[in-house]
Amino acid sequence: MKSSARSGKSRKGEDRIPPSPPSEAFCHHDSERSYRNLVLDRDLISFRVQVKETDLYIKAARNLQDLARHSILRHRFQLERYIDQRPEFFRSLVPIPDDEQAPPVARRMMWAGQKTRVGPMAAVAGALAEFVGQDLLAESAEVIVENGGDCFLRASREIRVGIFAGPSPLSLRIGVRIPEAATGWGLCTSSATVGPSLSFGKADAVCILAPSAALADAAATAVGNEVGSAAEIPGGLEKARSIRDLAGVVVIVGDQLGAWGAIELLEL
Repeated sequence: MKSSARSGKSRKGEDRIPPSPPSEAFCHHDSERSYRNLVLDRDLISFRVQVKETDLYIKAARNLQDLARHSILRHRFQLERYIDQRPEFFRSLVPIPDDEQAPPVARRMMWAGQKTRVGPMAAVAGALAEFVGQDLLAESAEVIVENGGDCFLRASREIRVGIFAGPSPLSLRIGVRIPEAATGWGLCTSSATVGPSLSFGKADAVCILAPSAALADAAATAVGNEVGSAAEIPGGLEKARSIRDLAGVVVIVGDQLGAWGAIELLEL
């Protein structure tokens, strides 16, 4: 999402879905949301929608706040009700079996967790961005939705996104070029130094590009858990290579950076 996006989390959530950590924002830098990534795009209309802990920064062809709010409420309600019925969905740090009776957003999170070997909640912010973004596509051909540093992007042109990496000197000085895609992209970031998300690593930013925001979100957590220092960046890249369907990854620890895949870096 955005010509610049930032993210940081591992197991984040909202409301019962525990409160999500600060999200990234497209060219949005108020004191509350300074942790958001930077999306370098000036052609779309920007607006913000918040429901409980779900705080989305959105870009679309026109202001779609009402539709976005309705979408958030619907998906949150389904997810919260499912968590009440299946508490292990919320608690588990490892993959759990699929459930054909689960709502679509929960099944997407379980699918992402299974592919990356983490719990389903590692995909919550990316999944919500993806589902809300898909709903908004009914009214706007181009949509960018950012949720806590996790972005769903669908545009008919390339988009540049800056990576927010907390205390790293590379924060918002390095970005990625996102190519156009008919089905959209997920660009999600996990950080051990930004926000309250759970991470077993020490990376300032692990930024994943994938065809699904839910998958990118879960993968960012999985890769971030492997990076305990700058010396372990190669191990993080190897972990990303082992996850099918990822397009690319950027790992930042302090002033060190590593990248793999079809991802084009930019100096901002």
